[in-house]
Amino acid sequence: MGKIIAVTNQKGGVGKTTTCINLTCALAQMGKRVLLCDTDPQGNATTGMGIDKNNVAPSIYDVLINGANVETAIVRTKYGDVLPTNRNLAGAGVELVNMEHREYKLRGALASVKDKYDFIFIDCPPSLEMLTVNALSAAESILIPIQCEFFALEGVGDLVNTLRIIKRKLNPDLDVEGVLLTMYNGRTNLSLQVAAEVKKYFPGKVYRTLIPRTIRLSEAPSHGKPVLIYDPGNQGSAAYRELARELIANNT
Repeated sequence: MGKIIAVTNQKGGVGKTTTCINLTCALAQMGKRVLLCDTDPQGNATTGMGIDKNNVAPSIYDVLINGANVETAIVRTKYGDVLPTNRNLAGAGVELVNMEHREYKLRGALASVKDKYDFIFIDCPPSLEMLTVNALSAAESILIPIQCEFFALEGVGDLVNTLRIIKRKLNPDLDVEGVLLTMYNGRTNLSLQVAAEVKKYFPGKVYRTLIPRTIRLSEAPSHGKPVLIYDPGNQGSAAYRELARELIANNT
């Protein structure tokens, strides 16, 4: 039975979508059955997996709002399976508010396909809204990317408080899967200082794998490919392969 992991941080630009895309691809290359669920209305994870978000139907919007069968919405790609999004999802948060069991719509949808995958990743919006609440209610654990920059821990306290509230009210089994340091540059004191601070804040939860800052990681999504396909020999590709191995080891 698959493990559902929400990749989340209420701060934007920390590498959530990049991590979802490349971790999905790395695990798929290792023979794992993986589903990437795009709950961010921007649809960057959908695009980054080579899918035209303007021509997907049904999408995750139809699954959450119209009760569409989740299996009919899943798109198979060379890099892993995707539950894609499109621009309709932008209004879903408002539409969900008045629906019965609104926090559990995604959980119910994923329950029907969970046993078909080893891992299901949910790419979350960079804010606490109903879509994020759905993701956290559906997940068994959260993976938190944190960039190695000056304001790295800004907002992490809010995220931890959100996790505490979700555990108390909606999903008591939700836990931290791991914390991933992104945009790391070992030649700068700042990256080293941030890494040390994050390890103090999340003792025993920080991955050994560090995701470096490379231009190829930024370029790959514009080509509709994970960096592991766009530039297999890149440092970023090697890092995400190592992260995939670490994730598997932690769940064995």
